[in-house]
Amino acid sequence: MSNFRFKALEMAQNRQAMLVTAPTERVGDFFGSYTFNNEVMRSLLSPEAYLKVTEAINTNGQIDRAIADEVAGAMKSWATSKGATHYTHWFQPLTGETAEKHDAFFDVGSDGKAIEKFKGSALVQQEPDASSFPSGGLRNTFEARGYTGWDPSSPAFLMDNGAGGKTLCIPSVFISYTGEALDYKTPLLKALNALDKAATAVCQYFDRNITKVTPTLGPEQEYFVVDRALFYARPDLVLAGRTVFGHQPARGQQLEDHYFGSIPPRVNAFMVDFEFESMKLGMPVRTRHNEVAPGQFEVAPTFEEVNLSIDHNALLMDLMEKIAEKHNLKVLFHEKPFAGINGSGKHNNWSMGTNTGVNLLAPSTKPKETLRFLTFLVNVIKAVHDNADLLRASIASAGNEHRLGANEAPPAIMSVFLGETLTQALTDLETKSEVTINKGDNVYYKLGLNRIPSLMRDNTDRNRTSPFAFTGNKFEFRAVGSSANSASTMTVLNAIVADQLNKFKTDLDGRLARNEKKELAIVDILKEYYANSKRILFEGNGYSDEWVDEAARRGLSNIKSSPEALAIYVQPESLSLFERTGVMNHAEVESRYEIELEKYIKNVQIESRVMGDLAMNHVVSTALKYQNKLAETARNLVELGMSAEAEPIKDILREISTRVLVIKKGVEAMIESRKKANNVGDTVERARLYATEVKDHFEIIRYEVDKLEEIVDDEDWPLVKYRELLFVK
Repeated sequence: MSNFRFKALEMAQNRQAMLVTAPTERVGDFFGSYTFNNEVMRSLLSPEAYLKVTEAINTNGQIDRAIADEVAGAMKSWATSKGATHYTHWFQPLTGETAEKHDAFFDVGSDGKAIEKFKGSALVQQEPDASSFPSGGLRNTFEARGYTGWDPSSPAFLMDNGAGGKTLCIPSVFISYTGEALDYKTPLLKALNALDKAATAVCQYFDRNITKVTPTLGPEQEYFVVDRALFYARPDLVLAGRTVFGHQPARGQQLEDHYFGSIPPRVNAFMVDFEFESMKLGMPVRTRHNEVAPGQFEVAPTFEEVNLSIDHNALLMDLMEKIAEKHNLKVLFHEKPFAGINGSGKHNNWSMGTNTGVNLLAPSTKPKETLRFLTFLVNVIKAVHDNADLLRASIASAGNEHRLGANEAPPAIMSVFLGETLTQALTDLETKSEVTINKGDNVYYKLGLNRIPSLMRDNTDRNRTSPFAFTGNKFEFRAVGSSANSASTMTVLNAIVADQLNKFKTDLDGRLARNEKKELAIVDILKEYYANSKRILFEGNGYSDEWVDEAARRGLSNIKSSPEALAIYVQPESLSLFERTGVMNHAEVESRYEIELEKYIKNVQIESRVMGDLAMNHVVSTALKYQNKLAETARNLVELGMSAEAEPIKDILREISTRVLVIKKGVEAMIESRKKANNVGDTVERARLYATEVKDHFEIIRYEVDKLEEIVDDEDWPLVKYRELLFVK
């Protein structure tokens, strides 16, 4: 194994950066060239068909079969002209990955000749086998039927198949034979629709011209890059996505010299390559830079409509993995691939925009618009406050469990950061005495809203320890894990805000029915909401022990275990919220809970099995061989009459024996804990046992293995070391 390590290092050190050539000189010449976008539709469809498709996209309406046939014909013509031979419904099952089943654009006629074929029925719907995807008990394993359905709001695109051809990919939902959602996209679309209706209704109190509200998202994707050969020399990275062992190198991120530093040439070439391909696919990737940890990087797009943004992020992750292979690199999306340094997140920058071009979370210089801004701001705060545990559940995973609260990741405690100025403005609003409005008086000035415009965009420092931070004109949810599909979080966030806005409308309509002045009624409601929610606001250091104590005094939850967090999904309050917003029924929510628990169990199980295998078959065996070398040396020294000189070697021999014994007992105990958990039929209890009794052995075993790494001769150590994984590029 040690030979494998050194061969891998030799390969990695001899690699050179690939030459990447831009498709054209101007990005505008090739941006979106592989997408069936609005311009393509306008040029290929009849005016009637184009109008009906765009109308369906804007209103979430249906597209009739005749129009679907025309769109299918146009798609096929466009795709085949660019080299496509197959098509697929591209969907996002609850595996956490994307899925696709490729069908050829041709069929065989009765005369045995190939004929091109792609009808509207094939565009609108396909029938992949649903039995092999997670259903959480919604389907029996012998019940195979499931349906994918075209999502026209997300443009179809062409994916290079790596063999000289292309595949037309049609973004789609995925539902069971009985109609339940089996994917991330379906509930997300329903949540976005719920928010649109709720937010538009509230906007109508301020501006009748607002008829649509579109939530927007910009996910910052963090990731690590390692050499391909080094990756395959670490079985834990291959199988579990993270290193279960690894002694900390002398230099990690403590010099603070990696963040925004010069990008290594090989990594830069990889970035440039996937950015060019991303642009062809209409993905507006905009920012690239070194992140805090060595070997860690970030790519960030321009914000887009939430559904499209999530499709693009899933596509981007897939594309990055494929392009990395070309450059003999491997991308690590795991939230904590290396202990002791920064993990990776996917910061979700979320806001809401209107059809009139207004960002509802952008402060204004006009008092009337300020009241609208405060209305949406306070309602978002209250939604997060009232549903903090549900928001925590939306980011729960085995990977994120390792990251939250460690090395600059936000803690598991949900809190909101507004900044000193905005917090003070809300405090002033809350404490302001009653105002009497006389006829002719300017209500907004009377309310003191003329003081709010002093708020400037980004007028306050950022707080990187906050999981949910206001950053000038949007909220940044920093607790989302890097490997996650943001649809889970965005489904919850948009659903809880929609629900809260509906409550606000009910409260306001009740006051207006009593002939209260609208502006005064709004302010009174906001004051009440803020008073009841302000405990969720925190401006200080989220990493501190003091905040943990303070959060407990405030009654805020600190849910560290993923199984415990996921249980929030099936509490009566959560089930009721999803049902009244029309996002998911009880069966769909319960199935997702079951799926996420099973996913957690399997991930921890894989980590445990990898840890046991590496510890016994690689580390312990290597340590014993090295111990034999030392024993022979000690024996020779004693025979030469150098007993005193042999004593330090004997001490090392004793230390190796002690640590090997602890590892052996730890692995045996871990295996017994795993067997115990596997024999439990109840999924909830099995997940709890994996989260406690199985995982409790991880750090014990790891500590001893990492100590052995310091002792065993470098020439004999079988696993690629942290200093090599992080710094050899």
